[in-house]
Parts: sequence; C-alpha cells; structure tokens
Amino acid sequence: MESVDYHQALAVLQWQIELGATDAICDAPVNRYEVPAAVEKPKAAKKGAPGIVPMAVGVDPVAEAARMAAGAGSLDELRAAMEGFEHCELKRGARNMVFSDGMPGARVMIIGEAPGRDEDREGRPFVGRAGQLLDKMLAAIDMGRTHETAPVYITNVLPWRPPQNRDPKPNEIAMMKPFLERHIALAKPEVLVIVGNWSAQALLGKRGITRLRGQWTEALGLPALPMFHPAYLLRSPEFKREAWADLLELKAKLNRG
Repeated sequence: MESVDYHQALAVLQWQIELGATDAICDAPVNRYEVPAAVEKPKAAKKGAPGIVPMAVGVDPVAEAARMAAGAGSLDELRAAMEGFEHCELKRGARNMVFSDGMPGARVMIIGEAPGRDEDREGRPFVGRAGQLLDKMLAAIDMGRTHETAPVYITNVLPWRPPQNRDPKPNEIAMMKPFLERHIALAKPEVLVIVGNWSAQALLGKRGITRLRGQWTEALGLPALPMFHPAYLLRSPEFKREAWADLLELKAKLNRG
C-alpha cells in the first residue's frame, strides 16, 4: 500500500467533507439497529473542564450581542468584541473569524453572506473563486479593495463559516446582526452593496435577489443596492449581463454623489 503523508491525508479528508461525507466506513460491519443491553448514562462535565464553554442560563444571545456591539467605539474594539462572543456555535468549528477586508472609511461597503473554505483558512472575506470574480467585477468599474482613489470595504453577515457551507440559520443571523449594524456605523460608508439572498434577509428583511437586484433601496438609513452573489454568477454565468448593469448603476450613483 502506498504511504500517504499527513498533508495528503488531510487534503483528502477535507475534500470528502466538502462532498458531504459524514460517516467513516469501518473494516467490520456495524448493526445500527442493535439495541445495547445497557446504556451508560452520560457523565456530567466537571466544572471548569477545559474546552467547554457553558452558556449562562437565561442569557439572550441577541441582547448580549447588542450590548457588546454597542460598547465598541472603534473597528478594533468591535473585532475584539466579536472574538469574545461565545454564543454562536459556528465559532466552535471555524478556523478563523473573518472580520473584513479593504479600506475602512471607503464610500462603498460590500456586505456578503458568510465565509467559505478559503475565507475560513485565510481570515479574510471573498478570497476564493467568488472573491476573485468580485475583484474582477470591481476592477471593471475602476474600483477595488485597495484602489488608490475608489477603494471598497468588505465584510459578511456571519464572521464564521457554516459547516459544509450550508445556509445561515435565522438565529445565527439574528445574534450577529447587532455586530453587523455596529460595523456599518463605525465604517461610515455612503453606500451599501448587499450581495446575495442572506445579506438581503439580514439588512432588508426580505429575500428573492432576482427580484431585488438592481433596485436602489435603503438599509440602516443608507442607500443600498442588492446584487447577485459572485458565487451565483459562477454557477449561472447567464446572469452576468444583469450584474454588469448593476455595477454601472453603482458607478453612476457614486458619480452623482
């Protein structure tokens, strides 16, 4: 049998997880219908056991998030508050918290949905294939993350990657929304670009990006333009024409001031 080193084995395992594998196949068959003669009662965790972060009884995660977000007076303080927030289970399975990228204070703030595998690995939003397409889209209208005269600022509704890139859950959006609202207030953009269905759900309270895209609306008192997510455009390139029209509309809005 050919030997496989650690990195090869890890890459194969990650690939299988991405495909949705949830169980390992053993050498011997397992009868999952067999009832054990006696079921051992689970032992209660000891107080202060390492690696266990108990949630205080009666704590409202949304209220706690709002309290922590309100206490942040700068983006650095907001990042620290989010890193210290222990009520979102996504944090347990993520490698890194994905806070933001681009230039704080830019006129345009782009709100994505949630990190993917590449974003989770690097700790920055939109760095995978979808992110590369986003960069090309912005460059087409002479904008970019670190553009000298027309930079953008980028973040996500969720700062931690959902398992297997599943859709965000309503309770996850609800508890992270106070941090997102504070993030926008501290970044002080002139215009929001709402990318994808779940971003629209969080900021506009509605979904249906095909119907919403390209129409200026308002979110948190700011002009907001919903657009297709670049990942959707990778799957459905026939909608790139509409995405180009939305980019031109964004550029025209900024030129009008």
